[in-house]
Amino acid sequence: MRHPPYQSIESTMSFTTRPEIVGTFGVVASTHWLASQTAMGVLERGGNAFDAAVAGAFVLQVVEPHLNGPGGEAPILLWDERERSMVSICGQGVAPEAATVDAFRRMGLEQVPGIGLLPATVPGAFGAWLTLLRDRGTWSLADVMAPAIGYARDGFPLIPRAVQAITAVQDLFREHWPSSAAVWLPDGRVPTPGALFRLPQLASTWERILRTAQAKEGSRAEVIDAALRCWYQGFVASEIDGYYSTQEIRDTTGEKHRGLLRYDDLARWTPAIETPLCVDFGRYTLAKCGFWSQGPAFLQQVGMLRHADLAHHAPHTAGFVHRIAEAAKLALADRLAWYGVAPGASRDVQLALLSDDYLRQRWAQVSDRAGQTLEPGAPLGLPPRLPDLDAARRTLLAADTRFGVGEPTFAALPPVSEWLEREVFVGDTCHIDVIDRHGNMVAATPSGGWLSSSPVIPGLGFSINTRLQMTWLDEGLPNTLTPGVMPCTSLSPSLALRDGEPYMVFGTPGGDQQDQWSPAFFLRHAVHGMNLQEAIDAPAWHVDHFPSSFWPRETILNRLTLESRFSEDVVQELRDSGHGVRVGQPWSESRMSACSREQDARGRLILRAAANPRGMQGYAVGR
Repeated sequence: MRHPPYQSIESTMSFTTRPEIVGTFGVVASTHWLASQTAMGVLERGGNAFDAAVAGAFVLQVVEPHLNGPGGEAPILLWDERERSMVSICGQGVAPEAATVDAFRRMGLEQVPGIGLLPATVPGAFGAWLTLLRDRGTWSLADVMAPAIGYARDGFPLIPRAVQAITAVQDLFREHWPSSAAVWLPDGRVPTPGALFRLPQLASTWERILRTAQAKEGSRAEVIDAALRCWYQGFVASEIDGYYSTQEIRDTTGEKHRGLLRYDDLARWTPAIETPLCVDFGRYTLAKCGFWSQGPAFLQQVGMLRHADLAHHAPHTAGFVHRIAEAAKLALADRLAWYGVAPGASRDVQLALLSDDYLRQRWAQVSDRAGQTLEPGAPLGLPPRLPDLDAARRTLLAADTRFGVGEPTFAALPPVSEWLEREVFVGDTCHIDVIDRHGNMVAATPSGGWLSSSPVIPGLGFSINTRLQMTWLDEGLPNTLTPGVMPCTSLSPSLALRDGEPYMVFGTPGGDQQDQWSPAFFLRHAVHGMNLQEAIDAPAWHVDHFPSSFWPRETILNRLTLESRFSEDVVQELRDSGHGVRVGQPWSESRMSACSREQDARGRLILRAAANPRGMQGYAVGR
């Protein structure tokens, strides 16, 4: 089997699957080439990074429908060069008022289901992107949305991975979700990979929003505000309410349920604007979203790894993998015990998780042997309290997974290429990074509302997210299901300063793997000097050592999955250290993308970008 040209770090770091993009005008990297080129086109026509990111994000909702959609969510990190500030826009919606622990207990459930109507939160992506556009962009809403509307109305090439997703759930659509069958099984058949595919109903919904918002003459910001009202207080909210309150739809319980999401839930929601959390690592300052995301797990890992002597462990060695894997185990155990924004959360405890004293103590727990047990820490001396994992195991035993789990589900297709036949790449989300010539930066990880998550709302042409499945039904936890409160999501864009100056935006899809692949990428770059593309192309891995964030919340301990490009000696050394090693396909881990900026000796901005080759889909562009 042929792979992209790659030479291991032992021999050289000069050859990668593609060049690192270098320019001075603007750069974009994303998980789909059409989104990257759309965003770059906005930069070319005078838009700034915020305009470009919004345009690219709407295109991602069309061209990666198996991984995100208009009814999803979007955490956004940005650097505003004019204000010289970092900002987080929380595009994660909250639980409906009717979504109580008692409501799910009365249904006989011990977990929130992974698909269907019950696990919906307020869809936050539209609000987050339009807030970014209104407050920091320069383009009109119509101009920014035009590329996505054009692809939805006129057609876009449906990638094989999307067809695999449709194939996996075609029986569910035919038997139980007819509105989804009408969209994704035209003429009753699974679409052909690579053929142009249209989403005319979605295009009509977006066009109606624009017509409504533009009906009364107003400023650019006033039109955007009118579009927001149209979504959260107008016909979009009414259509969602009508469908979720009247239709009984089959979900992963094996039964039919009505949804809990209502008009009033949407009408009272707005995205929060926050200051990111930060941790220093040498000359770098890493910024992440708050404890409503798993982003702090990244910060905890790099904080622990300040004390790991990584400079003496090259990226291809067992020592490098072991240290990062063990830090991830500890950080993700803390995520389970301490992350979330429900009433059971403590801000003081959460900030203590990021203190150097605590992180030194956690790193002192790491030995040369692989950790075998789930070990959350005790910040401020408080004992951790975990959800009822026995209940999760009972759910797993009774789970009906015929139509998938809480993450996007895929089925094999007839071979369309040697790469797609043999390689399995992981990713249940999208990502986009943008830097413009002024130095503005955006990183975002949009997700949710993918085609297999919930049935298409007939009047709108898109699905709603199922993020509520990430909450627990145990009372008093930081991430207990609570009306009006966000679940703790796995979504996690990244932003870095270097020597106090804005430097890099980066991220990846991948659910619970996002804040494993991202730290390893960053450390290959920051500690070992690999350029962005080299750090992305290098052999990658992930650990399973926690309950999954997705239904049915299976718990696996001490499993380390490596790409087969690691040498047999490294694999054996990790096994000898006690890791439960699985060796995957050579290009099967991570979907990183990244953009960076720095000044040369004359003060000019030098911009760089790189994207993931796995799956032959992500691309970086720039000039």
